[in-house]
Amino acid sequence: MERGLLTPLKKLRRQVFVELARVAFESSRDTIKDDIEAIPYSITPGDKPLYRESIWRERAICSERVRLAMGLSLRPEDAPVHLTSGLSGSDIADKYYEPPLMQVIPSACAACAPNKYKVTDNCRGCVAHPCTTVCPKQCISIVNGHAVIDESRCIKCGKCKSVCPYDAIAHHTRPCAEACGVKAIESDDLGRAKINPEKCVSCGMCMVNCPFGAIADKSQFFQLIRALRRGDNIIAEVAPSYVGQFGEQATPAKIKAALLELGFKDVFEVALGADMGAATEAEHYAERVAKGKQPFMLTSCCPAWAMLIRHYFPESADKISNTLTPMVATARTIKKKYPDSRVVFIGPCAAKKLEASRRSVRSDVDFVITFEELSAIFEAKGIDFAAFDKEADMNDATGAGRGYAVAGGVAGAIEKCIREYYPDTKMDIQHVEGLEDCRKILLLAKMGKLNGALIEGMGCPGGCVAGAGTNIPINKAAALVKKTVETSAQALPPKELAEIQLD
Repeated sequence: MERGLLTPLKKLRRQVFVELARVAFESSRDTIKDDIEAIPYSITPGDKPLYRESIWRERAICSERVRLAMGLSLRPEDAPVHLTSGLSGSDIADKYYEPPLMQVIPSACAACAPNKYKVTDNCRGCVAHPCTTVCPKQCISIVNGHAVIDESRCIKCGKCKSVCPYDAIAHHTRPCAEACGVKAIESDDLGRAKINPEKCVSCGMCMVNCPFGAIADKSQFFQLIRALRRGDNIIAEVAPSYVGQFGEQATPAKIKAALLELGFKDVFEVALGADMGAATEAEHYAERVAKGKQPFMLTSCCPAWAMLIRHYFPESADKISNTLTPMVATARTIKKKYPDSRVVFIGPCAAKKLEASRRSVRSDVDFVITFEELSAIFEAKGIDFAAFDKEADMNDATGAGRGYAVAGGVAGAIEKCIREYYPDTKMDIQHVEGLEDCRKILLLAKMGKLNGALIEGMGCPGGCVAGAGTNIPINKAAALVKKTVETSAQALPPKELAEIQLD
């Protein structure tokens, strides 16, 4: 599905976030339950459905979206559970998370055919009938001059489609399954999509490709807003892909000022942590991989890529760079400066919510929200960048760290650092994007065909600018990041950043 379009589905998601944000900011403990229960009725008013065949179904789906936005689990379909059931545990000013992250809303799923070939009205009943000739199971017959496929015998080989001169045979697949690079989308007993949590790496590509909006991730923005409302000492760290995500008039200086207006005590660029990572990984590559002490090195910044390696290629897990990810490195920098603060990571990525919650490496990140969720917070608070005239300088990083936002940007930054600081080092720099290609390159590395390489993997095709929580078209976002990199006052981080150890 085309990314960045403001479709009715996108507007519906946005409405849920905006209405819940307003409730989180404005409602008291006495009224919040009733205010949340009213959200589905304010979004779908009256008695006529706007998008579905039934207004009751619309409101039921909206209610599940509200629950996920509060971090709550979906309600069972066969038991009476109120929309606000569990609210007392969720209505807190601290991190709140119940696994799993990615959820299929059963009432929203259209039970798309997972793999089906169907003859359309384009069939002209030609004399040649090449479809019948190539079918290995002879499951295509001609009825009243048109081809008909016997689905009980069809093996889904696609040969009939490939030879049809009129392109009359359609291949129907689930958009969510088509987008999933780890084949985690399965079916329940009613034919609806179901995510296998043992396979899922939480990249969110299924969510952004479902045209029915049947897949959503859990949010922490409700709890973050309650913490801001309470006046807690919260520092924002903003991922490099933020440029352009809040409209053409939302400059970096305006975005920082708007975040301060919301109640954040300070704002940092996550590209600062990316600079640290580029300098450190350049040193690691030059001293370990280039000198034959380690066969190859895998970058660590994309959580879906790292989860893919640990789930499917565990023998290569020790090749993942032990450099802190930009999110974590920046958070630890913040907590050294503000020891009593809490940190919110604002970025494009759903999987970062899991990285912030992992136990193996302390993240120092207390909340994670996406650009989509932050846009709703700005709207709920009446911040319109066309009229907003406050500014605050935001210049924490170099062009190298800011380039992490696009596919190839991590490897490119490390390569530039190697050329500058270790000029005699021979390099083999590789990068891939999308989980399908990530799996392929990891298999090559496992087979020993990429020894001596630095390999960057990005779970989302296009890199972080294509993350599940972004707001604008991928190509537009990539162009804006490139411009930001080129106009940065400093191109590369100093070599000394590689020596910084953040406990």
